[in-house]
Amino acid sequence: MPTPSVWDIDENRLAPDAPAEARARFALNYAVLAPSSHNAQPWRFIADGKTIILCADRTRALPVIDPFDRELVISCGAALFNLRVALSHFALGYAITLFPAVADPDVLAIVRVLPDGARDTHAASLFDAIRKRVTTREAFRAEAIAPEDQDRLLLAADAEGAEAVCMDELHRREQIGNLVAEADGIQFRDPRFRRELASWIHSRRAADGMPAYAPDVNKLLDFAVPLTASIIRTFDLGGGLAAAHKSLAYGSPVLLCIGTATDDREAWLVAGQALERVLLTGVQLGLTASYLNQPIEVESLRNALAQVTGMSAYPQLLLRMGCGPRAGHSPRRALSDVVS
Repeated sequence: MPTPSVWDIDENRLAPDAPAEARARFALNYAVLAPSSHNAQPWRFIADGKTIILCADRTRALPVIDPFDRELVISCGAALFNLRVALSHFALGYAITLFPAVADPDVLAIVRVLPDGARDTHAASLFDAIRKRVTTREAFRAEAIAPEDQDRLLLAADAEGAEAVCMDELHRREQIGNLVAEADGIQFRDPRFRRELASWIHSRRAADGMPAYAPDVNKLLDFAVPLTASIIRTFDLGGGLAAAHKSLAYGSPVLLCIGTATDDREAWLVAGQALERVLLTGVQLGLTASYLNQPIEVESLRNALAQVTGMSAYPQLLLRMGCGPRAGHSPRRALSDVVS
C-alpha cells in the first residue's frame, strides 16, 4: 500500500475535543508544507507539550548559493508562519520568542501555546491555502493582476513587517529579466554552484530536493530532455537557463520583491513569514508563483535590483506571480523525520 503523501493531511483526523497539546503537535503537519530553497526543508521542531521549538537544520544548508544561511532562515520563517496559521485555525493562542538562546543560534523561535495568547484570525483564514500552494515554473497566462489584488499582496507583506513592491510595467520587468539572466550566467560559470545544484537534483531524492524525474526540473532548466545530476554538474548551462528565465520575467504579469529594513537573521525570519503570507494570499486570489532570486543571491547585483524596484529596503526575495497551470506538489520529508 503506498505511503500517504504529507500533503494529504486531513484535519478530520484530529478529534474535535483534542487537548491543546495534541492540536499544537497536529499543527506541525502544516508547518512542514512551507517552501524552501532547493526544497531543502532546513528545519526541525522539538515538540514538548504546549511548547514547540523551531530550529535551523544547518546540515541542510546551501553553502555556495546561500553562504550566510539567509535563505535557510527565510525558509524557516515560512514554516513558522504556517505554524501560526494552523495554531490560529485550531483555536490556540500562542506567544513567540525569537532567538531565545544566545548560546545556540540554531534555535530560531520558541512557540508557547497559551489560553490568553495571540490568535491571528486573519491568518487563520489562510489555512485552506496551505495545502493548495504550489510553485509553478511554467509560463503564466497573459492576464493582468488587478490593482486591488496587487494591493492585497503588498498588505500581506506589510502585515509581517516587510516591505514589498509589485512591478507590472514592461520596462521594469525587462530590466529585472536582464539582471536575472546576468545572475544565471555568473552562477553557472561557478563549478561549485553546479555541484551544489546537482546534489539536490537526484533520482534518489524522493522526500526533498528536486528529483531528477520530476517534470518541474526540466521546466526549471528549460530543456526538453531529462537532465541528470552529472550533466548539471559538468556543463555550464547558464546560457540556456538565462534565456529561459529572462523570458519568464518578461512574460509574467507581475514581479513582486520583498525587502526588509535590515539584513540580519531577525529580518530574514520576518521575510520568510512575509513570503508565506504573500503566497497564501495569492492562492486565495487564484494566483501562483515561482522564484527569480538569482540577482539577490549574486551580491554584486543585489543593489542593482534594489534600484530597479525603487525599494529603500534590502531585497530578500523576488517572485513572479500570475495565473498558470496547476503544478504538482514538491516532495516532503515525513513528519517523524523533522519533529522530535
